[in-house]
Amino acid sequence: MGRREKQKIIRIASSILLAITLILLQHYGFIPGQEPVEESIQNHTPGLYKVVKFDDGDTIAVDMEGKKETIRFIGVDTPETHDPRKPVQCFGKEASAFTKQTIGDSRVRLEADRLSGNRDRYDRLLRFVYLPNGQLLNQTLIEEGYGFAITGFPHTKMESFVNSEADAKSKQRGLWGQCELETVNGLLRTAPA
Repeated sequence: MGRREKQKIIRIASSILLAITLILLQHYGFIPGQEPVEESIQNHTPGLYKVVKFDDGDTIAVDMEGKKETIRFIGVDTPETHDPRKPVQCFGKEASAFTKQTIGDSRVRLEADRLSGNRDRYDRLLRFVYLPNGQLLNQTLIEEGYGFAITGFPHTKMESFVNSEADAKSKQRGLWGQCELETVNGLLRTAPA
């Protein structure tokens, strides 16, 4: 091996060692003013959005590059808590609290669906909402009995959501075991709290 090749290998190894050292120092907080690597990734990765408001169990608002956008979760309907035309429904407060607690301070990844429109009639973005660990919050709400699967509007995860609802219902999870249900305009809802 020639002198130039040895120098090149030394430069590459030195660069790698320096990068690893900086990452470890940053991770363990030894670089003042720098956030740990995981937080940095969570806070600055494109496509992850900070939640700025929790409206209810199936609606949040996020900061999209300085613009507040309201996000309506595709395929799930949680009981109402803020609709001025309706009383608070059974399990609505619990669904809202679950969404807020599950997201916490995490940023969320939003995914449009090719079968759904981009916005609903209230101009809210329609999205699947993923947590940083890959968990699909829309489906989790249904699985845990915090909401109903929506079948009146097509989306690519409908079959999976309907199966999750059937499982939650059979196991009496959440609203299925704690609320009186009623049909309003052909849709199953929880009765007022």
